[in-house]
Amino acid sequence: MTMPAENVMLSGERSSLEGFLDHYRTVLVNKVRGVSEADARRRLVPSATTLGGLLKHVACAEQRWFELALPKVPFKPKSEQDQLAEFGMTDDETVDGLIEAYQTQCARSREIAADYHLDDRGFRGGQDMTLRWIYLHMIEETARHAGHADILREQLDGSTGDAS
Repeated sequence: MTMPAENVMLSGERSSLEGFLDHYRTVLVNKVRGVSEADARRRLVPSATTLGGLLKHVACAEQRWFELALPKVPFKPKSEQDQLAEFGMTDDETVDGLIEAYQTQCARSREIAADYHLDDRGFRGGQDMTLRWIYLHMIEETARHAGHADILREQLDGSTGDAS
């Protein structure tokens, strides 16, 4: 695995958190970029997990944690059907469109987070959490799904590692 830029390894806490999250955001996009529309939808494991679905899911997670939890927007839990739909691609969605939507959501997350300190609190599901916790959670969430994407991509065309 390549590490985030050297300046992240020598920087403060916030820059490190932002750097690692941005690194895994890029890794995930690179795992999806360049696959065919059919391969982005292809189910290679028993669950509904697909490359396109992983990207769509992480975009939703970005929105939930940065855009809704941090400014304390009232949270409405998703139905099980909505949660499953989050992992699938509709007929009108494309790989390029999902990448663009994800990158737009990530930019929105960065904008929102810039207005908060690491100890500022968000709220979701009846619990308070700090921006620091949101960063750590999103690093974990994005890195985990980038790993899933790496396995799926390897099954599709043999590509492995941080980039396609």
